Amino acid sequence: MSEPKPLSLYVPEPEFRPGDKPDFSNVPIPKAGSVRKPEIDVEAQDIHDLAYSIIRVMNHDGEAVGPWAGLLSDDEVKRGLEDMLRVRAFDSRMLKAQRQGKTSFYMQALGEEAIACAFARALRPGDMNFPTYRQQGLLLSSDYPMVDMMNQIYSNAADPLKGRQLPIMYSSKQHGFFTISGNLATQFIQGVGWAMASAIKGDDKIATSWIGDGSTAESDFHAAMVFASTYRAPVVLNIVNNQWAISTFQGIARGKAATFAARGLGFGIPSLRVDGNDYLAVYAVAKWATDRARAGLGPTLIEYVTYRAGAHSTSDDPSAYRPKEEFDAWPLGDPVKRLKDYLIKRGAWSEALHVQANEILEAEVAEAQRQAVKNGTLHDGPHSSARTMFEDVYKDMPEHLVRQRQEAGV
Repeated sequence: MSEPKPLSLYVPEPEFRPGDKPDFSNVPIPKAGSVRKPEIDVEAQDIHDLAYSIIRVMNHDGEAVGPWAGLLSDDEVKRGLEDMLRVRAFDSRMLKAQRQGKTSFYMQALGEEAIACAFARALRPGDMNFPTYRQQGLLLSSDYPMVDMMNQIYSNAADPLKGRQLPIMYSSKQHGFFTISGNLATQFIQGVGWAMASAIKGDDKIATSWIGDGSTAESDFHAAMVFASTYRAPVVLNIVNNQWAISTFQGIARGKAATFAARGLGFGIPSLRVDGNDYLAVYAVAKWATDRARAGLGPTLIEYVTYRAGAHSTSDDPSAYRPKEEFDAWPLGDPVKRLKDYLIKRGAWSEALHVQANEILEAEVAEAQRQAVKNGTLHDGPHSSARTMFEDVYKDMPEHLVRQRQEAGV
């Protein structure tokens, strides 16, 4: 009898590392307009194919085609393009501010702007987002004050969170933006719980939760799926698959599973994959899923196939783990350019209008920054009083905190 061979673990590896030439020609990308659109009351087992394909609307000629097209007017699409340009201008200026020492930390949404900006248009006042840290488009597409966002990033005296959160971890109940948590996947279980509470109260508000591909490996992801499917919670569960977690590629979390969306099928949850760089497709899928939730038909899981063009954060150097040319080779392109080309094809936009819109939005962001800097920066201050660390925790402050505040002299 032969000696047993020693066991070994399989560790997934990305196809490309620094120095390699990225080639995505083997990535299956279905033709725009080729994926069917079911009724919102469809059962999960009847749309297995949608968890493995990719819903796309805009083709390579800049045209909107197929059953998911035709939901937005040209004016609505132009507003969407401006929303994405605003996010990109905001990110660029805040990234520079971090390099200048005005804030300690920043995270861009570069290459992913279409996801949050388009999804925001499918929501109603009172709905609640449980976001992760690349959904600034949800706020910048609404009427949330940009100056308040910058005050929070700068941790200055006008910071609405009084310096008690990391920069970019915004919070606004009024604007349906639950406090961002740095703990991974908590957004899913919190969003499901909020949605269940809304249903128990007989309310008409829905929840949406957001995580990245890496966070699907966390236990909260699976717990949320159990509760969402069992109680048919009115929630949309969003997975932004931007190919990379902090420095590990999406295959580490996905393992041998075909797609992240396919994980929803085991829980009986209708699950879709969508081209995350196609604004029109994202909106169509978001509208389909939110309509399902509002109709009492339960949860939907959506996987957005996109690419994180920038670093994970300002404390990350992506050149250490992926080729610099990888985003340029990404087959789904740049969401801003694609929507611009679509509008130009329709005669509703032009290169000159695009330049003008960029200039206006960059001036808007610059003016907001000037106003925020007047309230201080991380480097120069002023900052919120240390006294605030004792506030807004208890309705009536307990004696031990009163003593601590007195000992601290604040």
